[in-house]
Amino acid sequence: MTIFDQIQRVEGLPAMIARQIYEKVAQGLLKAGDRLPTESELSESFGVSRTVVREAIAQLRHEGLVETRRGVGAFITEPERRQFLRLDDLSLNDPESFRSLFQLRSVLEVEAAGLAAQHHTEEEMVRIDDALNRMIHADKWSDDGVVADLDFHHEVASATGNEYFPLFIGFISEKMHQAMNTSRTYYERDEIVKITIDEHVAVRDAIAKRDVEGARKAMEAHILGGAQRVKLQAEDKAALYKPRGEL
Repeated sequence: MTIFDQIQRVEGLPAMIARQIYEKVAQGLLKAGDRLPTESELSESFGVSRTVVREAIAQLRHEGLVETRRGVGAFITEPERRQFLRLDDLSLNDPESFRSLFQLRSVLEVEAAGLAAQHHTEEEMVRIDDALNRMIHADKWSDDGVVADLDFHHEVASATGNEYFPLFIGFISEKMHQAMNTSRTYYERDEIVKITIDEHVAVRDAIAKRDVEGARKAMEAHILGGAQRVKLQAEDKAALYKPRGEL
């Protein structure tokens, strides 16, 4: 017996799953301290892959509704511990809103890369390398590749030494990927996947060398490249930073 409904649509699956879990919390069917079903159980309940479930749980973690405990599972957080940083997925269909989110992502992630180059520990570098390795060996731009991409940016943010960077960057990156998934067929092409991975490698190498300015420049190039790949008409940094109404 399950309290969840199987997902029928293909597009935006993680967001749809996260929304159902939010609804069950609001209805009182899931309460603070309750443990969510396992990935396998949620996968079966929703009729989706475990990778999609992991993306949904990652979104809920970034939004503060759940916390994950290694080797134990995911739990609903106490109301007073929840973050109220949320964004309507539908607003990302608006080109101006999408550009605004890209601008915010650029500011945060460029600075995060510089701070990570300055402050990362050996353990954090290992986690960055692990995420990058999973990206490289994913089947083109499969769901596993998307999760590894999200993990890479999260690990870079964690390596800043500032607890707020993972929270905000994790939230924004998750939203960006949800919107960019509508263009999945565009950047699944082999040459685009290679370019994207090369951009991540450049960020990783600069961080490993503790090259602060190099890490910032590499991350800025990656964000700008991402904007171009989703056709934001951002041929340069100035174009990306145009204010609303100047698309």
